[in-house]
Amino acid sequence: MAIFSYKARDSKNRIKRGKVVGSNQVEAAKSLKKKNLSVVYLKDFSDSLEFKITAFLNPVKAKDLVVFSRQFSIMMMANVPIIESLKIIVEQTENVKFKNILADVAYDVDNGLFLSDALKKHPHIFSTFYANVVKAGETSGKLDEVLNYLADEVEKDYDLTKKFKGAMIYPAFVMSGLVIAGFVFLFFVLPELTVILQETGATLPLATRIIIGLADFLQAYYLPLIIVLVTVVFGLRLFFKTKVGERNRDLFLVKAPIIGPIFQLIYLIRFSRSFRTLLRGGVTVTKSLSIVGDIVRNTVYKDIIAETIDDVNEGGSIVSVLENSDYVPKMIPEMMAIGEKTGRLDEVLEEIAKFYDKEVRVKLDNLNTMLEPIIMVIMGVGVGIMVAAIIMPMYNLASQF
Repeated sequence: MAIFSYKARDSKNRIKRGKVVGSNQVEAAKSLKKKNLSVVYLKDFSDSLEFKITAFLNPVKAKDLVVFSRQFSIMMMANVPIIESLKIIVEQTENVKFKNILADVAYDVDNGLFLSDALKKHPHIFSTFYANVVKAGETSGKLDEVLNYLADEVEKDYDLTKKFKGAMIYPAFVMSGLVIAGFVFLFFVLPELTVILQETGATLPLATRIIIGLADFLQAYYLPLIIVLVTVVFGLRLFFKTKVGERNRDLFLVKAPIIGPIFQLIYLIRFSRSFRTLLRGGVTVTKSLSIVGDIVRNTVYKDIIAETIDDVNEGGSIVSVLENSDYVPKMIPEMMAIGEKTGRLDEVLEEIAKFYDKEVRVKLDNLNTMLEPIIMVIMGVGVGIMVAAIIMPMYNLASQF
């Protein structure tokens, strides 16, 4: 199924332009005719340069998946047929790249493919977790219920990620401002002041000489420094793609001071929510754990889950590995053990997710509160250095006249 750009006239002879979805031009033209539009021209937008540029500049975001999941679940609960639901959503989707992907999904389903199999053809958008939950709904005949669970989980994960990123925006903005201000000062303001200070022949304070030396060094070697910085960044990215690098990065994230406990909670929330959703969808315990291991996106917890799977396959309990791990709070295996014995593991996992979701939000609020004075101190130190290094010598020079 493709996206077509069209120009058409309505019943009042007014020109209308837009996009329409169809398996071919004939079907697209029929869709326009149903809307009382007379086609002036119709061309395939999916193969155009405009589409490729737009798709590159506007990648599919988590919010797009959240909106799709919610709309799809509502339509399924309203007993709208799958094909019809997909076509309606495609028409309403603004992101052209996502629109094209959904059009392909609709085409595959219309040609007899299961929805879950159609989604699996786009793993960069629809994760293994997403496709397997849909498959569980198809198998159990409860696709509308499963999609509703899925929409809730995708939305909650998006909100949590958004909350974390929001907490990082303020310090990132301030630190970026300080770096830019320092760059402007060292490269444009300081050289002019340095000439004036050196012409006086007076002995400059140590702080002033350090700042001037730093500015001279940066101006003389800025190009090699940029090359080194870019090399280090790309080198780290390549290193983190290796198993050793990924393991070290993930260990740092869970062990780092201040942010480490927050990341641990985020991973545990993902584990609890995803595991619960899969269990409610009718997926087996071992299969659910296998899928959840990829969703958590941290090798430390992925290894713990892999050990749990091996233990379950050997006839052990789900919690035996979790209760001996340093990265899992003792409350989780204790509550899961109760849920396992009572046959209400999914409900227990839901309560765990709710509890830690509240805790991580409190920690993020506290992090914001804690970062504010730290940033103020950093700014104060920066201003103090500038005053000691430049303003004071200028003041001393002026007081001599």
